[in-house]
Amino acid sequence: MYQKKRTSPFTIFLRILFTACLIYSVVFIFQNSLQIAEQSSLRSEQVQQVVNEVAGTVGLGPFSLHVIRKMAHFTEFMMMGFWFMLCLRVYTQHFIKHISWPLFLGLGTAVTDETIQIFVDGRGSSVKDVWIDFAGFLVGLFVALVILMFFRMCVILFVHRHDDREFVEEEPEPQPQWEPVPQQQKEEEESYDTSVEIEY
Repeated sequence: MYQKKRTSPFTIFLRILFTACLIYSVVFIFQNSLQIAEQSSLRSEQVQQVVNEVAGTVGLGPFSLHVIRKMAHFTEFMMMGFWFMLCLRVYTQHFIKHISWPLFLGLGTAVTDETIQIFVDGRGSSVKDVWIDFAGFLVGLFVALVILMFFRMCVILFVHRHDDREFVEEEPEPQPQWEPVPQQQKEEEESYDTSVEIEY
């Protein structure tokens, strides 16, 4: 009778970790959407100050408050997409086959996020923000996918690191070479043959 393969403790740990990170990222997104306009603006100004200070050290910026808010939308959904892909991987080995689920839920979260802002004091929704959110989500999925593929390639190379020894060609066995018969032995054989004919 077929027995289901037991899930390893390490896989269970990764499932709990990645699921918790995904849930936290979604809660974080909705918490930001529920903030009233004054709180959201104050927080954006604080982030703007930090980002401009860091960007100034490498010769970039300064960034406007509008750009900072759009970057925040993109970044928070990028993290959500990143954790979503990792969650999908630890729950199934055929994560590429089920990629439509993250895409659907990512777009649904972006639409829900903008819909929430309609009912918050001083806030509003924007179709452009939906596409910015979804673009960030796709980038997060892609980054996680690249990391997963890289680790998978490393594991395959590590497991098959000694396989090249099997393809080493064996040295060919020496073939017998023809050696000429010495002249004296050849004469004796001819002499023997002649004597036999005479006796007969």
